[in-house]
Amino acid sequence: MGGAEPPSDNPLYRMAMDDPVAWYRKPNLRALYLLLFPCVIGIEMTSGFDSQIINAVQIVPAWKTYFGNPSGAYQGILASSLPLGACIGLPFIPYINDGFGRRWCIMFGSCLMIIGSLIQGFSINGVMYIMARCIIGFGLPFAIVAGSCLIGELGYPKERPVLTSLFNACYFIGAIVAAGITFGTQSIPGDWSWRIPSLLQMAPSVLQVAFVFFLPESPRFLVSKDKHEAAWQVLVKYHGEGNPHSEFVVAEMAEIKSTIATEMEHAKMSWMDMVRSAGMRRRVLIGSLLGLFTQLSGNVVLSYYLGDSLKLIGYDQADFQAKYNLGNNCWSLVCGVGAALIIMKFKRRTMYLTGILGILGVYVAWTICSAVFVQTHSEVAAKLSLFWIYMYSPAYNTCFNALTYTFLVELFPYAQRARGIAIFQFFGKGAQFFGTNVNPIGFGAIGWKFLLVYCCWIAVEALLIFWLWPETSGRTLEELAFLFEDDERR
Repeated sequence: MGGAEPPSDNPLYRMAMDDPVAWYRKPNLRALYLLLFPCVIGIEMTSGFDSQIINAVQIVPAWKTYFGNPSGAYQGILASSLPLGACIGLPFIPYINDGFGRRWCIMFGSCLMIIGSLIQGFSINGVMYIMARCIIGFGLPFAIVAGSCLIGELGYPKERPVLTSLFNACYFIGAIVAAGITFGTQSIPGDWSWRIPSLLQMAPSVLQVAFVFFLPESPRFLVSKDKHEAAWQVLVKYHGEGNPHSEFVVAEMAEIKSTIATEMEHAKMSWMDMVRSAGMRRRVLIGSLLGLFTQLSGNVVLSYYLGDSLKLIGYDQADFQAKYNLGNNCWSLVCGVGAALIIMKFKRRTMYLTGILGILGVYVAWTICSAVFVQTHSEVAAKLSLFWIYMYSPAYNTCFNALTYTFLVELFPYAQRARGIAIFQFFGKGAQFFGTNVNPIGFGAIGWKFLLVYCCWIAVEALLIFWLWPETSGRTLEELAFLFEDDERR
C-alpha cells in the first residue's frame, strides 16, 4: 500500500499528469487558483476561528464572569451550539447546492455566518450567545459542502488533490488568527475582550461574499443543467488556456458529459439515491464513519478544551496556555500545508493508516505521561505531555486533515456528491456536538483516565479504516464515479 500514486489507464488522467507546463505558468489557471483562496479554500478558516475563539475565551476572565463561570453541561452547550446548528441545516444543503449552483450555496451560507457573528458579538446573555452560534453553525456547512465540491470540480486534475487538501489546512489559518486576536484582546478591560474576537469571526465570510461571483461556476453543475456551452467555455478558459482545440479539453468535456448523463439516468436526485445500490450504501457508510473519525480522534480535546488538558499536567497559568495554544496552531498549519503538498506522493490508504496509527501512538504516550504526572507530579512527565500534544498535529494532518475533502470528492459521484459530503458533515458535526459536551464532563469525572477512552476508540478506527477504505488515487473524478459498481453499469 505504499508508494506514489499508481499510473492510471485513463488517457485523460495520463494527459493531465504528463502536462509539462506548471500551473503557475498558465495565466488563466493561475488566476483561478489565486481567486479560489479568498472565495473557497478559505471557508474552513471559519471552523478554525471558531474552535480557537471558544477555546481561548474560556480563559478570558471577562467572558467567564459575563456568562456566570460556565462549567459542565452549560460550558458544553456554549461550545457545541455551533455543530448543533450545522446538524439542523445539513438536510437542506443539496437543494441549494444542486439546484442553484455551488456559488449561490456559498453565498447563502456566508451571509448566515455574518448574521450569526454579529449576534454573537452583541450577545446580552447565554441564550442569545448560544442562538448566535447555532446560526453560524447552520450556515457553515452550506459553504463547506459547496466549496469542497467547487474546488474539486474546477481544479485541473494534476493539482486537484493538493487544492482539496489545502481546503482543510486553512482551518489552522483561522485558528492562528483567532488565537492571536484573543491573546491580544484578553488584556482589554471589560466585555470587549471577548466581543471583538466574536465579531471578527465574520471576516472569512465577508471575503467569500465579496469575491465568490468572480469565480466561474462548476462545469459539471452546468452540464447537469444542460448548459453545455457555458461549461465548455469554463473548461476552454481555465484548462485549455483559451485554446478551443485543446485535446485535453475536448476529451475532458466528452468524459464529463458521458459520465453525468449516465449518473443522471440512474439517479433520482433525492436522498434515496444514497441507499439505492450496494456501492452507494458503502460510500455512505465510509462517509459517515469518516465524519465520526474526524471529530472523535481526540482533536476536540485539543481544539476546544486545551486549557483543561494543560491544567491536568499542572500548567494552569492563562498566559502560558494562550502562548502554547498559539504555538500549537502555528505548528499545525505547517503540518497541514506540508501534508497537503505531499499528497500526490502517496496512496490514500497509506496516508490514512499511517496517520491513524500515529494518532494512536501519540494518545497512548500522552495518556501514560499524564497518569505519571498525576501520581508523581513529575516535571519530566509534564514536559513530555506538552511534547506529545504537539506531536498529535503531524499525525492528524497526515490523514484526517489533508485527505478529508480530497477523499470525499473522489468517493462520491457528481449526482450524489453534495448529499454525500452533507452526510459526512452531519456525522462530523454530530460527533463534534457530542465531544464538546462529553469532554468537560469526562475530564471532570475521571481526569486523565478519560484519555483511555480515546485510546480504545482510536484503535477501533484504525481497524475500520484498514477494512473498509478503498484506494481512490490516480484516477479522474469521472472514472471514480464507478468505483464500487459492476462492469455492466459502466
